[in-house]
Amino acid sequence: MTQYAETAAENPERLSTLGGYAILDTPPEPGFDGIVLLARAVCAAPVALVSLVGEGRQWFKARSGFADRGTDLDASVCRHVLGRRDMLVIPDLTRDARTRANPLVAGAPHIRFYAGAPLIASNGHGLGSLCVIDTEPRPDGLTEEQRECLQALAGLVMTQLDMRRTIVANGLS
Repeated sequence: MTQYAETAAENPERLSTLGGYAILDTPPEPGFDGIVLLARAVCAAPVALVSLVGEGRQWFKARSGFADRGTDLDASVCRHVLGRRDMLVIPDLTRDARTRANPLVAGAPHIRFYAGAPLIASNGHGLGSLCVIDTEPRPDGLTEEQRECLQALAGLVMTQLDMRRTIVANGLS
């Protein structure tokens, strides 16, 4: 893990913000599931995830095309989005120093492309990303329209998270 990604992932204030959403390890929800289906379709990608970076792990609130519910941080590309305000696009994960040794790159399922739009709480802390992944490198990354759509969908994930937090806080669930 790079020093910056390690520091951002372990930031106690960021982890407290994430904890305030009471979202980790909750069951699937249609609003989040629909967003990953749209992200996958818009970006023509085999995988889309709502990835939340917790303490020592990343957990997927929603996933399409990926069997696991989460991974250890050493297998997380999404941790590199923490602290960013803009999208992270890595056209070939095998050629990037941050990701070439990642177990999901070096071994099965041999992921090669990553694009992640940050999920940023109102206090500025990054919670994770809405990402798309491919098993083929994409030298051209995403089109401008795909980038805009992925960022808009990440905004919808944050809207869902904020609404869900309000409902839980007010005992309306």
